[in-house]
Amino acid sequence: MFGLNKKDGTLLLIVTILTLFAPFILNPFPTDSAMAQFNAGYPDLMQRFVIFGIFAIGFNILFGLTGYLSFGHAAFLGVGSYAAVWVFKLVGMNILPAIALSVVVSGVFALLIGFVSLRRSGIYFSILTLAFAQMSFNLAYSVLTPLTNGETGLQLTLNDPRFLGQSATADGSIPSTNILPGVEMRSGFDLLFGPWSFTFNVGYYLCAIFMLIAFYMSIRIFRSPFGLMLRAIKSNQQRLNYTGLNARPYTLAAFVISGMYAGLAGGLMASMDPLAGAERMFWTASGEVVLMTILGGVGTLIGPVLGAGLIKYMENIISKINADILHGWFAFLPDGLEDVVVTLIYPFIGKGWHLTLGIVFMLVVIFLPGGLVQGGQKIAGLFRRKKTQESKNATTEPAE
Repeated sequence: MFGLNKKDGTLLLIVTILTLFAPFILNPFPTDSAMAQFNAGYPDLMQRFVIFGIFAIGFNILFGLTGYLSFGHAAFLGVGSYAAVWVFKLVGMNILPAIALSVVVSGVFALLIGFVSLRRSGIYFSILTLAFAQMSFNLAYSVLTPLTNGETGLQLTLNDPRFLGQSATADGSIPSTNILPGVEMRSGFDLLFGPWSFTFNVGYYLCAIFMLIAFYMSIRIFRSPFGLMLRAIKSNQQRLNYTGLNARPYTLAAFVISGMYAGLAGGLMASMDPLAGAERMFWTASGEVVLMTILGGVGTLIGPVLGAGLIKYMENIISKINADILHGWFAFLPDGLEDVVVTLIYPFIGKGWHLTLGIVFMLVVIFLPGGLVQGGQKIAGLFRRKKTQESKNATTEPAE
C-alpha cells in the first residue's frame, strides 16, 4: 500500500483510523458525568495533538536516525509561525500559501543553522543549536520588533492590506482563516448521541491530513537508502568516514527536513490561531519536543506522536484538575479521610502537573528506555506468549 510493506502499511492504516475517529475515541465519558474532565475530544486540544505530533515526527528524523540531539528546534517552529502570520497580513486568509511559505522559510533557516552547527557533533552540536535558538528568541523579542511585534506577538489587525483577500468582514471584524471560500478553520458541528457530545472541526481534520502525510513521508524516509545512511551515521560516523563517505551532506539534509517539519507545525499553529510570539522559540519549547520523542520512543515511527499526545494531554487535562474537582470525586469518603486524600493528590495535579510528568518521564527512562512503544511491545509479547502456550497445551497429546 502506497509503496509500503505490510507492517508499515498496517501501522499507517491504524494511525489513519485513530486520527479520523479521534472525536469518538477521545470523548469516552458522557458530558454530564464526573469523569468528563478526562475527555480530550475538543477541537483545540485535538489540533495540538496532531500539530505537535508533526513537530515530534520531524525531530525524530534528526535525533532518532542520526543521533544528533538539537536543543534549538523551536526556532523553526517560531519562524514558521511568523511566516504564516505575515502571509495572512499581506496576502489573504487562505492557509495553503501561508503553510507553504512556512515550510520554505523554515527550511532555508534550518539550512543556515545546520551548515554551521553540523561542523560539530555531540554535546557541542547541541549547545550550538541551543545558542542559535536563544539568539532567534532574543531577536524576535526585541531587535526585530518591526517584524515580530516584540513581546506582544505578531497579530492580525483591521489595517492589514491583504491584497488577495478582504481586510474586514461585513460586520467589521477580522476575517477567519480558511481552506476554501466559506470553509473556515474554526467551523464544524456537534453530534449528540445520548449523553455524549462529539465535535467535528474543519481545522482539526485539515491538521490531521497534514499529520498523516508527514507520518507517511517519515516512513518512506526511514525505509529508504537515505534513512539507512542516517542510521549508519548514528551507529558509527567515524567508521563511515574511514570508508571515504562524507556524512555531512546527509546530516545536513536530515537537519533541513526536520526543520521543515517544524515549520509546517508552526504554520499550522498560526493557521488555527493567527498569532505568533517569541515564546514559541524559547528553549523550553525545544526541550518539550525532546521529551515527546524520548517518552514515545526515539527512532520509532509512531513513538513521537504518542509522546506528543501524552504531554499535551497532561498539559491540558491534568493541569485543569483542582481541589474542588478532587473533593467532588472523593465526597463519598468521611470528611477527615477525604481531606487527607485530596491533600496527598493535589500536589500532582493542577499547577503541579509538571511533577507528574517528571515522574512519568523518570519511570519511562528507567524501566522503558524504548519509550511507550517498548511498553506496547512488551504487553503484546505477553499476550503472544500466553497464546502460544495455550496453543501448545491444546495440542499436547495425553501419555499412554
